[in-house]
Amino acid sequence: MIFERDKVDKKYQWRLSDIFASAEAWEECFGSVSEALGRFADYADRLCDEDALFECLELSTRVSHDIEALYQYARMHHDEDARNNDYQGMTNRAETLIVRYSSATSFIQPEISEFSEERLNELVASPRFADYDVFFKEILRNKHIILSKAEEKLLGEIGLFAETNSEVFNMFDNADVAFKPVKDENGNVVEMSHGVYGVLLQSPSQKVRARAFESMFGAYKAHINTLAANYAGNVKKDWVFAKIRGFDSSLEFSMYNENVPATCYKKLLKAVGEGTKPLHRYIALRKKVLGLRTLNMYDLYMPLVPQQELALEYEDAVQLVKDALAVMGEEYSTVLASAFEDGWVDAFENKGKRSGAYSWGVYGVHPFVLLNYQKTVHDVFTIAHELGHAMHSYYSNANQPMQKAGYEIFCAEIASTVNEVLLLKYLLKTAEGDMRKYLLAYYLDMFRTTLFRQTMFSEFEAFAHEKVEKGEPITAEVLGDMYYALNKKYYGRSVKHNDLIRYEWARIPHFFTSFYVYKYATGLTTAISIANKLLEGGAAYFEKYKKFLSAGGSMPPLDIIRLADVDLESDAPYRLAMKEFAETLNELERTYEK
Repeated sequence: MIFERDKVDKKYQWRLSDIFASAEAWEECFGSVSEALGRFADYADRLCDEDALFECLELSTRVSHDIEALYQYARMHHDEDARNNDYQGMTNRAETLIVRYSSATSFIQPEISEFSEERLNELVASPRFADYDVFFKEILRNKHIILSKAEEKLLGEIGLFAETNSEVFNMFDNADVAFKPVKDENGNVVEMSHGVYGVLLQSPSQKVRARAFESMFGAYKAHINTLAANYAGNVKKDWVFAKIRGFDSSLEFSMYNENVPATCYKKLLKAVGEGTKPLHRYIALRKKVLGLRTLNMYDLYMPLVPQQELALEYEDAVQLVKDALAVMGEEYSTVLASAFEDGWVDAFENKGKRSGAYSWGVYGVHPFVLLNYQKTVHDVFTIAHELGHAMHSYYSNANQPMQKAGYEIFCAEIASTVNEVLLLKYLLKTAEGDMRKYLLAYYLDMFRTTLFRQTMFSEFEAFAHEKVEKGEPITAEVLGDMYYALNKKYYGRSVKHNDLIRYEWARIPHFFTSFYVYKYATGLTTAISIANKLLEGGAAYFEKYKKFLSAGGSMPPLDIIRLADVDLESDAPYRLAMKEFAETLNELERTYEK
């Protein structure tokens, strides 16, 4: 049963009052920020003066911090219950401030970009501007794509509606989409939701799994033309911004923005391509072990050994995660424990609450973690995953000034996935018999969903963007056909590619943050290397890993990853990941040959 939020124990709710003590405090900050925005005009055309430059940058840092706090406080409250119009209104007002801030500060980068390279290098080396060295380095790197002041101001104004497609999807997905109720294996009518769907896909009854699948994707199919048009708008937006900056593709622009070479993307695709046959072998093994005449897409989440399901109470799941991550030492363990005691985590689903899970936060305040915990193995791993994000943010914020604390998306999924791999390997250390089989299969499914599936998503995104870049339409039919073809390519012939799977793309929120999902795959690739090094080196290696966690955005992403002795421009991490998948599959196959 899904409860109203006021029925959920406060100890399982995050403490957003750590950002603002009250709505009145939020309003006071909102007023201060609104007033401060008018002061930026005083610095226009004066940034060649060092004092004016420093004062302007410091003002920008303070204002951006307050806007971040305003937006995240309102948005996280809204995520607690999307039906709450008060917080929706506050979120909209904060978004307006973001646009006003973007417009008010739009002169800064163009004006600084007019400095000579010699002057910019002096600023990079200046002790007074030490917190801004990365900022100046990025201006040096981006000199050729920064536009005139007028053009940058116009782009800032466009920001008012640039994220509309994402907002439309979020409102549909969290507030308006209606799923048909589903009967479970006992004949009880179950109210369908995103969280319940994950549980029903692990039902021992294939009919229940089929009904859940039909309820979920039938809801998206009923609105597929609208959803396709909305997604097409998002893809077109990406292309417009890429062209404005002088790039040949949206993908090229996206990777440039993160300062990551295309080498990593190409190496990932090559490794995944070479690993497709072992994945097909695993799908065939699932069909054999489950004893199904027909293996459907909705059967892929069914545990091979269902009786070994870890149906843990939340507190027990938390303790398991703590135990698995203890390999990183006392310091990490102490901070991790505080996350569950000091208002970081919002644990359970309630009516109107945003689906899924995430970690978010405001500089100067502890991170926050949203969960929708159900008693499944997946949700136990989700705890480890999201706390990995939170701990990454904690260390970066503690060791970097705000100007350099934020890490690029390319690095964002590494710490979270390290935690998942460590949890899996911790469980495997003592597992025997059917439990070991179960965990081996779970690890293979981690590869399937994080490495293979996210790469499939990435290929789908590339297809959609390429169509728009060629001037070709992306309709519901075009998108569905492509997604269906990719599903066949990645999953092979042992599974029935149910027709409704062609609509799965329409329920993927990350597609509205374009070219995000492939980083889950590179994140797992990196995480496997780091996890193995932690298990071999323990607290001694953790000191290197801690440098990665603490680096924030102070260096280019690949250099930050190298702090943990992992080089994504070499073949080694990719080979290790695919080797680990193949070896895990080999062991699982052997257990069923006995």
